[in-house]
Amino acid sequence: MGNTTMIRPSLLAIVLALTAGAALAQASPEPDVIKALKACSAIKADGERLACYDKAAQSVAKAQETGEVIIIDKQSARAARRQAFGLELPTLSILDRGADKAETETLQAVIKLARTDAEGRLVMTLEDGAVWRQIDDQTLGKPPKPGVTVEIRKAAMGSYRMKIGSQPPIRVRRSEAPPAR
Repeated sequence: MGNTTMIRPSLLAIVLALTAGAALAQASPEPDVIKALKACSAIKADGERLACYDKAAQSVAKAQETGEVIIIDKQSARAARRQAFGLELPTLSILDRGADKAETETLQAVIKLARTDAEGRLVMTLEDGAVWRQIDDQTLGKPPKPGVTVEIRKAAMGSYRMKIGSQPPIRVRRSEAPPAR
């Protein structure tokens, strides 16, 4: 669980940066500093091309230091996408670049805690802290236990289907985490 704690602040930073720059990202999908870096490859003379790359690299480094440009590797994007799975955050779609469809539409996780709410519907907390609530009236033959692996798949109307073991899937929606105690 220590790893999850480290991912959350970075996810928050990515969400805030992407949310703040969403309008800019639509107008210009590629930052100017990246365009300048790519333009260097068109220069024929070795010395001029090298000088161009040096200048562009400094601009990229400065933009990253100031937060104007955020650079994340595929592994960090995968971790952030996994943590945000089920949340309605359209600005995070940038994290889907290079991901296969299974990675963006399916999640396998392990139940940490399962309970029923006042309406008799399941509320499950996964090991990563994500809370999922049942939104249909499907009754399971056996209540889920901690340690059981679940598979969650995107479904219609912003909901998801959670398969718990060999039982029929139930319709669920990601919920805000309960307040820390």
